[in-house]
Amino acid sequence: MARILVMIPSGEVYDHDNVRWYRHADLASHINHYHNIGDAFVFDSSLKLLNFEKLDVLPIANPDMALIDRMNAEYDYVFLRGSNYVHAEMKWSQTADVLRRLKIPVIAFGIGAQAPVSGKLELSQDTKTVLRLMADSTASIGVRGAYSAEIMNEIGIKNVRVIGCPTAFRANNPNLAIKLPPLDSVKKVGITLRREVSPTYARNIKRYLTFHRDLVKTLAGRFDATLMAQGEIEEKKLALGTLEQKEEAIAALRKNEWATSWYLDAEMEQLYRSRMFYSDVVAEYEQLVRKLDLVLGYRLHGNLMALANGTPSIYFTYDSRTVEFADTFKIPSYDVFAGPDFKLEEYWDQALFDRFNATYAQVYTAMRDFLVENNIDTKMVGAPPVAKAAPPPPPEAERKVA
Repeated sequence: MARILVMIPSGEVYDHDNVRWYRHADLASHINHYHNIGDAFVFDSSLKLLNFEKLDVLPIANPDMALIDRMNAEYDYVFLRGSNYVHAEMKWSQTADVLRRLKIPVIAFGIGAQAPVSGKLELSQDTKTVLRLMADSTASIGVRGAYSAEIMNEIGIKNVRVIGCPTAFRANNPNLAIKLPPLDSVKKVGITLRREVSPTYARNIKRYLTFHRDLVKTLAGRFDATLMAQGEIEEKKLALGTLEQKEEAIAALRKNEWATSWYLDAEMEQLYRSRMFYSDVVAEYEQLVRKLDLVLGYRLHGNLMALANGTPSIYFTYDSRTVEFADTFKIPSYDVFAGPDFKLEEYWDQALFDRFNATYAQVYTAMRDFLVENNIDTKMVGAPPVAKAAPPPPPEAERKVA
């Protein structure tokens, strides 16, 4: 099996292909640090699609070029964990210098572009260089959707494949299908939260937060609801912190102008205190979504984790990234800024999920074909075995003995 490198990991790996946050058991060391555990979902899911015997990290900050030379000899390929790298503010450290030194393929594993609310996406020359170096090293570069493919095309990268996100395929099941039970049988619902948002990407913050608040309250009044956070400090403290840290979190929210104006009323505060879930271990999120009847909300990877486990999910789209994901997989979705009042009954429609089911199978095949095209040894069902190079002939002396 392959010896592989990961570029920009998100968490520590245990038991071969499972991911949790660094020093996850030492909560005090990072409870005041924001990290999006959804990135760890992608890292964990990527590993679950690959056959490998050894994994290490490719350094891109202050790299030792002698080490890079050794990695060329000892490893088969690098993969860049899928994420939102293609935007105006991305900083790549010394990635371009490292990639110029590398002789092994660098696989872009479902990367994506983020469009601003207004104007055209302007990429730095460094971002363009890094993307072109990756594309030149492989048969194809994998992106999450059509918009990201369009951006690649604009900077001259033509060998692009739309492959969605590894999180969707973590179960390695090409026949995954969402089958809706009767709505009146739905009891347990997960609501994926994203309180923090940038006006660079979400065009109406007041609408975003007030709709978010009202959605949470409505669903919590109707179902046994779990609020699923993915890394904001205050939400993390309310889920896992001490009594003192929980009060610190509420005090911080009360001082936040956006939260006090449009989000945190008395009912929301009570729900935040009593219904919050957060974990630094990907497997614990997976265990949660398997127990739920429905997951819906703002978190791209939290929703996708549910779908990957056969749990119905509905997306609430508010930026180019969420729109692109919903479109790639044809996931039922509601536009936070354009839609009429949201009514769950209108989305509880098997025909909508059958559209997802059919598209899922197509994108699964695209992901599998992408890996095979790049000679990656994959666990994905249906993939033909990776061709192995013939071993070199024995030295002359050994041939004579034989």
